[in-house]
Amino acid sequence: MSNFIVSARKYRPQRFEDVVGQQHVAGTLKNALATDHVAHAFLFTGPRGVGKTTCARILAKVLNCENRTAEYEACNECSSCKSFNENASFNIIELDAASNNSVEHIRALTEQVRFQPQQGRYKVFIIDEVHMLSNQAFNAFLKTLEEPPPYAIFILATTEKHKIIPTILSRCQIFDFRRITVADMVLHLKEICHKEGIDAEEDALHIIAQKADGALRDALSIFDRIISFSGKKVRYDDVIENLNVLDYDYYFQITDALLAEDAPAILNLFDQILRKGFEADIFISGLAEHLRNILVCKDATTLDLLEVGESLRERYRKQASLAPSSFLLTALNLCNDCDINFKMARNKRLHVEMALLKMCYIHRAAPAGVQEKKTTDLSPAPKPTTPAPPTPEPAQPAKTGNAQALDRTEMIALASGLRQGVKKAESIPLRLDAYDQAVEVEEARKASLQSRLSLENIKTEWAAYAASVESNLVRIAFNSAELRLDEHILTATVSSVIDRNHIQGELMRLLDTLRQRLHDMRLKIEVAIDDTKVREQQPVRPVRPLTAKEKLERLKESNPMVDELLRRFELKMDE
Repeated sequence: MSNFIVSARKYRPQRFEDVVGQQHVAGTLKNALATDHVAHAFLFTGPRGVGKTTCARILAKVLNCENRTAEYEACNECSSCKSFNENASFNIIELDAASNNSVEHIRALTEQVRFQPQQGRYKVFIIDEVHMLSNQAFNAFLKTLEEPPPYAIFILATTEKHKIIPTILSRCQIFDFRRITVADMVLHLKEICHKEGIDAEEDALHIIAQKADGALRDALSIFDRIISFSGKKVRYDDVIENLNVLDYDYYFQITDALLAEDAPAILNLFDQILRKGFEADIFISGLAEHLRNILVCKDATTLDLLEVGESLRERYRKQASLAPSSFLLTALNLCNDCDINFKMARNKRLHVEMALLKMCYIHRAAPAGVQEKKTTDLSPAPKPTTPAPPTPEPAQPAKTGNAQALDRTEMIALASGLRQGVKKAESIPLRLDAYDQAVEVEEARKASLQSRLSLENIKTEWAAYAASVESNLVRIAFNSAELRLDEHILTATVSSVIDRNHIQGELMRLLDTLRQRLHDMRLKIEVAIDDTKVREQQPVRPVRPLTAKEKLERLKESNPMVDELLRRFELKMDE
């Protein structure tokens, strides 16, 4: 059986000065040892794989070392250090709280606290994943943790400090471990490569460090995997193939195509990325990171934020000199919106392609007739300007009254400057919500040049709209209206309030339809009532039934012989 030991164990730090990226913790602990101000309980908290348990073991080893160095490190020669290195020390007890989280386990631990150390000054208890203890176990541990014997020291380690009850936190000195930076991990990996005789490209080590996401243990595990794949030579191509990472070269090519406004090349590159098995959301997130890296290269003061190798850093510098800051800001905004709305999109590929096409035509997003304020360029040196092509003569308005309305797609293409011969607008960081407004302004300008506004055309379009209405009452109101045009104000006169209400209910849709078909955005519509045609409604008094006496009186008035009839036959009315 092989004696292979993984790098995370083989190169585990044995001294404080070997700990990677946690100098603030190591320095504080060494100062506490120098001044003999060592607390009885510590809590090491932070992300996984950043050195919490390693620092706990180093501290426990130094506490019992018989011959500490001048830098307060373990000597590795005394009997205590040798027994620790051989995992045979009875004074250092490690407990995994994930599998020993009950009250019985804590009681067994407190029983061991009662016995003094057999060798050395301290008995150190290291409890890993302490947040896994139950509430009953925490409560059973409180008294011992608060007032332990002078020879007992507790070192607790956890990745989830918020799960520990406050009464435990208040009894410990808390040390927060940081995520390890990419630069520190790359430096540590270079040292391991030098010791192992491995030839590794710096860009490959940067990819491993970025993939580890701040955890050195993860970086060493990935490093072992790459070594098993490629042997003694670690190449950038081998790393991205093994880790399924999208090559930087794709992002550089896509950015070059965006700057050149080469839409077919962009779509083909995106298709190649999808065919290689990469998800579209991973790609758009990586593109946003790439554009961010270009943006930080625009200024020397932010260059340190770029966490890549030197060769890639030079490529970023070259591309940053070609990309305007306004283009980068607008493209980042589009990437962010695409990423936010990605989950809601049904056709996810089309969703990303639309975002890429918008980025491709950022320079043409503003119409030539719309003037906008330029943004300050973040680049240190001024960019050379190229002369714009001559602007062609504007098209003459249509002379015939029956000219067809321009298609909306053609309008938008004209507004965004996609038609040949239109002067390119300067690079303007146009927000997405301002894009539609710019399109409407250009539509209004273009439509005003080919206006078909006349009373005859209005009557034709009015009748066509009335025929499309479903309600018979509304259709009758439209057909009965008298139309009058005064410059750009259309007055529709009706004969009743009901007809006016019917027309006003359709007024917004009617106005939008007439403006588009007549090519005049200045048109307005007013609805009036002709008082001469409105019939005055007289109030009708309520009619009550006549009594018998009133009926008889009316009979007498209409026929005088009724009175003679009543007298001869001696007829009388019943009361």
